[in-house]
Amino acid sequence: MCANALAQLNPLSAQYYQNQYLGNPAFAGINEGLMVNMDYRNQWRVIPGSPVTQSVTADYRFRKVGTGLNIYSDKAGLITRHRVVGSYAYHLPLDGEEKELHFGLSLGIMKAKLDNTSIVGDPADDLASRFNNRKVYLDGDFGIAYMNKRFTAQGALPNLKNLLKKDETTSVDGSTYFLAMSYKLGVNPEVISAEPKLSFRGARGMDQLWDFGADLKFLDNMISIMGVYHSSRSSTIGLGLNYQNKAYIQGYYTSQISTERLETGGDFEISLRVPLMQNKRMKDPSPR
Repeated sequence: MCANALAQLNPLSAQYYQNQYLGNPAFAGINEGLMVNMDYRNQWRVIPGSPVTQSVTADYRFRKVGTGLNIYSDKAGLITRHRVVGSYAYHLPLDGEEKELHFGLSLGIMKAKLDNTSIVGDPADDLASRFNNRKVYLDGDFGIAYMNKRFTAQGALPNLKNLLKKDETTSVDGSTYFLAMSYKLGVNPEVISAEPKLSFRGARGMDQLWDFGADLKFLDNMISIMGVYHSSRSSTIGLGLNYQNKAYIQGYYTSQISTERLETGGDFEISLRVPLMQNKRMKDPSPR
């Protein structure tokens, strides 16, 4: 007896604007000083064993070099995945300080684990025991970005291990590429500014996904409102607050993917960004 099953790839909403380092290692150290980001997401709350994702990143820039650390944990049902990567980025000025070309590479490890104690059935099943016998493997990402005062274009190849060598035992196929373009609008950003963005995401064995949205900032970046529509027929809205340029907190809600069979309850996410070790001459340490 066979049937088709549909899956989805939902990146953390913070990667669109609040913390672009999550999706592209070229953004490690994109701002001066040390940036620490923490993210928590709970998906499909009405379903037992619904996915819970946590992320902590830290990135630092010194002159033209950026370094970063990205710790990611995702639990869905019985499977938990942990990923830890370090990043190196080089920020090359072009024609003055208004234009820069950024290159980034991440390298680290990933480990997936099955919770045998929660299996409803025979926990001694050979397939279950073999799952946890899989070794920790190397993984990484590559990214590039071009940025001037208003325009940003970027591309990334995530999960290089799956790109270079297909893992026949993996439980899901991951992302294959990420492309995005954005443009900042607003003559007087101290009052209001907007940044529309169009992005494309690829996944092995799936149709290309696209996202279109914008981030609005008010009152010298004190308040931000973000909205993104996804080609999966879901949408994300976010509301952010800036506390004296010392902490940025953003809350997100993503509607459920359009379906007539299942009510999932949507996704809730909260992200905290704390700039540390900032240079006193900096005027705006807000997320780029």
